[in-house]
Amino acid sequence: MSKEITITAANFDSEVAKASVPVLLDFWAAWCGPCKMIAPFIEQIADEYDGKIKVGKINVDEENELALKHSVSSIPTLAVYKNGELVFTQAGALPKNQIENLIKQYI
Repeated sequence: MSKEITITAANFDSEVAKASVPVLLDFWAAWCGPCKMIAPFIEQIADEYDGKIKVGKINVDEENELALKHSVSSIPTLAVYKNGELVFTQAGALPKNQIENLIKQYI
């Protein structure tokens, strides 16, 4: 079972801003090919790093306000929060090892 959390405007503060561990956010949409390509990597990372990081998925079609707040103009976009602060954001599909290298610096 995947450890990914669906992030919404309603739970953003409790799940991301007040998280006790770094949070990797995946901004995605069902129609996005590159989003589908990295989805298995995001799920694997959520499982493999459970307890060290939290992984959240934000559907930009359903949570447009969160996408606008994060200036998401293309998807997939990955964002990392640590101690309630946005510390990294990058648009585009990445291979699993690059996503892992990205989060390791914040663990």
